Amino acid sequence: MITPKRSTRPASILALFRLLRARHRCGWGLAALWGTLLLLSLLAGANFEAVPKVYVAGQVADADVIADRDLLVEDAQASKARRKQVLLLQPPVYDLSLEPYTAFQNRIVEILRTLNAGGDYKAAHTGPLQRLVEDLTPAVADEILPELALPEVQTYLLKALLPSIRDHMAEGLVSDIRQARVGRSGVIVRNLDANTELLRPDVTNLPDVQSFLAEISASIRQEPSLNPQSRRAINILLSATMPASLTLNREATQKRGNAVVSTVEPVLYQIQKGELLLRRGERVSREQQIKLQTLYKSAADPMHWNMAAGAFAFSLLLSIGFFVAPSGKPGTPLRCKDTLLISLILLLFCGGAKFVYVLGSHLDNVTLLNALNLGYPVAGAVGLVAMVFAARRYCTMGLLLSFFTMLMFQEDFSYFLYQFLGGMLATWLMTSAQSRQDVVWSLVPLTIGQLCIWLGEAFLSQATLPEVPMQVLAVCLNSLISLILLFAVSPVLELSFGYSTRFRLMELMSLEQPLMQELMVTVPGTYHHSLVVANMVEAGAKAIGANSLLCKVAALYHDVGKLSYPEYFIENQFGGPNKHDKLAPSMSALILLSHVKKGIELAERYKLGQEITDIIGQHHGTRLIRYFYQKAVNLGEKPRESDYSYPGPRPQTKEAAILMLADSVEASSRTLADPTPARIKSHIDTIIKGIFSEGQLDESELTFKDLHYLSENFQRILTGLFHQRIAYPEARIGGAPRPEGKAAEPKAPDGKTVAEARTQSRAPAAAARPAPRAEEATLAAAAEKLLPGGPGGTPLPAAAHAHPLAGRGAPASIPPAKPADTGAPKA
Repeated sequence: MITPKRSTRPASILALFRLLRARHRCGWGLAALWGTLLLLSLLAGANFEAVPKVYVAGQVADADVIADRDLLVEDAQASKARRKQVLLLQPPVYDLSLEPYTAFQNRIVEILRTLNAGGDYKAAHTGPLQRLVEDLTPAVADEILPELALPEVQTYLLKALLPSIRDHMAEGLVSDIRQARVGRSGVIVRNLDANTELLRPDVTNLPDVQSFLAEISASIRQEPSLNPQSRRAINILLSATMPASLTLNREATQKRGNAVVSTVEPVLYQIQKGELLLRRGERVSREQQIKLQTLYKSAADPMHWNMAAGAFAFSLLLSIGFFVAPSGKPGTPLRCKDTLLISLILLLFCGGAKFVYVLGSHLDNVTLLNALNLGYPVAGAVGLVAMVFAARRYCTMGLLLSFFTMLMFQEDFSYFLYQFLGGMLATWLMTSAQSRQDVVWSLVPLTIGQLCIWLGEAFLSQATLPEVPMQVLAVCLNSLISLILLFAVSPVLELSFGYSTRFRLMELMSLEQPLMQELMVTVPGTYHHSLVVANMVEAGAKAIGANSLLCKVAALYHDVGKLSYPEYFIENQFGGPNKHDKLAPSMSALILLSHVKKGIELAERYKLGQEITDIIGQHHGTRLIRYFYQKAVNLGEKPRESDYSYPGPRPQTKEAAILMLADSVEASSRTLADPTPARIKSHIDTIIKGIFSEGQLDESELTFKDLHYLSENFQRILTGLFHQRIAYPEARIGGAPRPEGKAAEPKAPDGKTVAEARTQSRAPAAAARPAPRAEEATLAAAAEKLLPGGPGGTPLPAAAHAHPLAGRGAPASIPPAKPADTGAPKA
């Protein structure tokens, strides 16, 4: 339908689905395509590889083991040893606080206060004094308590000894240096009172309680005011009550150790794809055992669901390219056979890639396995699609094929680029070829181009030097196999699906084709008209992005139905009498209608292809043969428009619509008296507007922008066709020169002019011609065989689109219709 340019951006998922349905003519075909994508996604995630055999350390291997993927293997024991070593380097955390000294001081003061008050420790059940007695034996308590009650002893304890103890405990005093946990980097001392933290790398001079008590005992012995019994009592008291001020914080130490250990990298072994992990007959080491175990665990899962889900989602997004065209150019909707072909190619080539990979994974030769990946002919598959579909669709096909083959071969993004760019190069060469010889010679640039692409892929994948010769050979074979596929499979597409591939279209363009030879000999006027139309449609199709080759070939064969009655079409009468002068308008219309049905029959007989056959049947649409319809009205008849209209269908594709426009424009342009560029332009616009107003283009997907480009290119071709030439003066033989611009009339051998001789020769033939009614009866009988129903009968079931200017067989005595009617006969 002719529609103005609008945005094709969907507003929702539902709108997107409606858009896809509008670009497709059969729901089950769309379901088949998406079902194929789902199947390929599951196939990409499936694991058909052989599970590697696991050997224990010390065992002798009975077969080679090759890694089929890149892996990182952790050595658990080595990682544990590394963490332990790091943990030993982590210094322990000690808390420094004077709270123990404060409790110690309060206890000493309370004991002395109780003794000064005359308390009896035997009668007391609680308190510091009772706890002291519990720590000591009763005999020792009876010995030291009287001494501690002496004033000089208490004075020494409170005035001299406790302040000294406080100073030492403020620096840090551990309970036992032999049991203290000390790291290789020292210890971390956290001063809880000052809220500071200090790393002490040297902890050998850190005092403990026992060494400090020995130091105090030596100091007490030097005190002259104390007797030996008092000194002994003080030593026993301090030994029973002295605390440590520097204690290990196990919770903080463990927390910091865990934090450090978590940052330690594990000990990993790098396994590269294709690496020979174990040779046959080799004794398995512990490191090899770890690698084999890791490889076994990674290959144990028969289905990678994450990969399958991601592949399906991504392929669905890519498949939208089959239906969505650039803004303003909706393109031709996909038919069921189109989606069936796309699904079949995807299934065969991507499934074949999985088969090749599974088969190659059992090979011991890693270099050969990599070469199989590079030699897989994705370019040939994309080239096949390019022979049938437009650019946006074969580009989408190239993306899907490259994406799925990358997954099937478990390759990286560089492999995707290699296959996609190679496919695009192949399609460019295929679409540029004009003959099969061009396709054969394209092997050279295709091979060179793929080698250049492979060179970039080799740098990205870091290919080793020994692999280069085999990979170069694989790339060359890729190009060769791709071309072989094109030649081998293209006939299958033509026969099984009815497509007109580029190969077949190029063959049909050859002048050696039997049907083309018959056109040139039997209907030269129609053949010349077809040549001009072919040039027009080719230029127009290139301008709007349609299939120019299909348009050109269809234009060459669109009027082959005129081979049945060539003399009833004015372009083949060569100035002779018009046979339609002696026929009823209904019979003339019947003959004109018959050429479409006869053309379809000839196209099927000569196997021109379904697309060309459809265009032949659509190039006149449902148009009215206005000339003979008006003639019947002028004769007083009451004709039905259906008897003078082509049965259709209307053009269903851009190519058929372009041919309808070019056919009408070229035929009607023959009636222009003075074909100046301005008149040609005005005439073309009038014809196109008339066809559009009749609704003949509603099903063709042409846009107003397309019609503008077609009009410009038609004008360019016709302006060149009707170019003017200067008149050259000619001289009479042996006489005065002939007036300028007037050529000498040729003479017959008897001295008569050729025109006079032709007129006399036609007289006997005219006398021998049967009566008009007899000739009309003969034609009616023939038409009834060709067109069941005859005049006034039912329309043709599958005829071509009508063009209002299709009445080329109209007599010259009846003036053509006005340009607005677009009903003048073709000249």
